[in-house]
Amino acid sequence: MNAMIGSGKPRPRVVIVGAGFGGLSAAMALARVPVDVTVIDRRNFHLFQPLLYQVATAGLNPSDVAWPIRSVLRDQANTRVLLGEVCGVDLPARRVRLSDGREEPYDWLILATGATHTYFGHDEWSGVAPGLKRIDDATLIRRRILLAFEHAENAMSEEDRGRLMTFVIVGGGPTGVELAGAISELAQKALAADFRMIDPRRARIVLVEGGPRLLAAFPPSLSQFAHDALQGMGVEIQLNRAVSGCDSSGITVSGEKLPARTVLWAAGVVASPAALWLGVAADRAGRVQVQYNLSIPDHPQVFVIGDTAAFVQDGKPIPGIAPAAKQQGIYVASTIRNAISRKRQLPGFRYRHYGSLATIGRHSAVIDFGKVQLRGWFAWWIWGFAHIYFLIGARNRLLVASQWLFSYLTYGRGARLIVGSDGASKAPPGAP
Repeated sequence: MNAMIGSGKPRPRVVIVGAGFGGLSAAMALARVPVDVTVIDRRNFHLFQPLLYQVATAGLNPSDVAWPIRSVLRDQANTRVLLGEVCGVDLPARRVRLSDGREEPYDWLILATGATHTYFGHDEWSGVAPGLKRIDDATLIRRRILLAFEHAENAMSEEDRGRLMTFVIVGGGPTGVELAGAISELAQKALAADFRMIDPRRARIVLVEGGPRLLAAFPPSLSQFAHDALQGMGVEIQLNRAVSGCDSSGITVSGEKLPARTVLWAAGVVASPAALWLGVAADRAGRVQVQYNLSIPDHPQVFVIGDTAAFVQDGKPIPGIAPAAKQQGIYVASTIRNAISRKRQLPGFRYRHYGSLATIGRHSAVIDFGKVQLRGWFAWWIWGFAHIYFLIGARNRLLVASQWLFSYLTYGRGARLIVGSDGASKAPPGAP
């Protein structure tokens, strides 16, 4: 790289840390800008997190929701990809530090390092109750779910079978609702005829939520629809129940022990340590408190976007969803382009919310478009097409659409493989 601009000076260097929705959107928007772009990620693939729960519940294979970053960006002549883990930022020297000792200089820096699940001060629960943020999390959860049925087939007592066939999901947001519905359908449909000593349809699926309703960010009517739909699928819902204990024998909720072999965590997230790298203020979830244009105070060349940023609009933080991250990535790229070409500065970032979506199994979903609210089968199809639309790249959309249709028709027969080994479900927090 190190190309020259017309005056003979090196082109500005843009470093993007994180190849999620925000980071990739920024990189792609800079394709025709006279800059040298470096994308750094600790993984070599972009992960489509909204469909990760389908990997966890044996509906899709990991390769269906992840694509090599180099492949996505291979047609961009001004962009290179580095595999590495960022451990700090030297603001005065304008350098990004990597854990292997390397340093990457920048003129403009975009931090899009995402978030991981949080246990609210009980990190010791992570090995028992994996969250769902990474491919490793999804394959671990899939392994535990499928092994629970296999061990139940070999169990010597009904008590053991009952514990093995009890699945607890903590957290009633979109991820918790989607996991509960998918596990129910896995037991009710995909595995129903596969065993002889047990009936998978007798599996107990419990969704525990600390608040008064599921999908708290949705209108109450849609929350109630999701509640009723899950109950119709056999999911047991416990509201206003706080988790106070979690170990290999199950969880303790509101002082009551709930025996379960498999506990899954969908109760909250915490941002990467970007705020610590930068030495700036963060909110309770560790997100960097950014300015009107997504930069940090006193450093207009440093931007923080996506789940790493706490951006307040109209008195409320914008949601940590893919469309928000993509809009922020494109906005920051446009800001850099205008600064380099000395065009007028853009007005402050403003997020456009197009709707909130959550699926409830294979035939039902809820969608909040503001004045328009949808539910049921039609909403489920819109949910599917919306997720495919937001994939990175046309080739990926076609691939996932075909895989998704095959999974719908066959109940993901090719994805129900038990592979790997059971290990720690949560990596130490860090940047990509």
